[in-house]
Amino acid sequence: MRSIDPKDLETGAFHGLLLSTVAPRPIAFASTIDAEGRPNLAPFSFFNVFSSNPPIAIFSPARRVRGNTTKHTLDNVEAVKEVVINVVNYDLVQQMNLASTEYPEGVNEFGKAGLTPIASDLVRPFRVMESPVQFECKVREVIKLGDEGGAGNLIVAEILRMHISEDVMTEEGGIDPHRLDLVARMGGDWYCRASGDAIFSIAKPGREHGIGVDAMPEHIRESSILSGNDLGLLGGIHQLPTFEELEAFRADPKMAALIKWQHKNHHEVEKQLHQNAQMLLAEGRIKEAWMMLLALE
Repeated sequence: MRSIDPKDLETGAFHGLLLSTVAPRPIAFASTIDAEGRPNLAPFSFFNVFSSNPPIAIFSPARRVRGNTTKHTLDNVEAVKEVVINVVNYDLVQQMNLASTEYPEGVNEFGKAGLTPIASDLVRPFRVMESPVQFECKVREVIKLGDEGGAGNLIVAEILRMHISEDVMTEEGGIDPHRLDLVARMGGDWYCRASGDAIFSIAKPGREHGIGVDAMPEHIRESSILSGNDLGLLGGIHQLPTFEELEAFRADPKMAALIKWQHKNHHEVEKQLHQNAQMLLAEGRIKEAWMMLLALE
């Protein structure tokens, strides 16, 4: 493994490594206005939500590495402490990319990117009509992290109103991620699309504690077959199969024959059981996987 001290690299090189490894990053398509009321629209991937009560989003227009200049968005929010954060979905990604062009001060990126400005309810900057979710925000604080190229400027924005397209909502009032179809920033010219096979669900651990990986028998914990994800699934179980359940499982004719064969080739039988357990885990049959792994105990 290579170890890197940030001070040993030029800022641009280390910046590139950060963007490629802290990813994917959501995109804040930030709409602001300057002191003269001229609109500006620009994307930022140093962005996330940090609180729900109060609802706070933070994004960071970093100082340019080349030239050490500030971006119009930062200048605008210091003059007019309001911003609209629009999310970026796949249908919007090329227009968002066009709006990222460093046009001269005063140029309206809405027009350049062919996007539709619509009036906000509570703040002066416009919303992007084409964006499926828009957050009207007041700027509570701007935290400057440095004065050299690459230094961030954290814009702490309190969400005053959220607008959500009905097209991306479920009947229960939630968000359908497939309909939302968000994109996120990677390093270099790379993006990723949060839909299709790229997204998946994992049930959160319940209030009862799982047994954990450290409580597993060594042959399971040190298995050459089971992956870290497999161990994570196994470790989330609250209670191992009972003695009676295991005995009934071992009594199955196919399993009984396999167990009998293990006296001649224990290693091969154990390997097969671990492979079988892995397939059961892939199907979400965690308790059955445990019985497979404990069959030789």
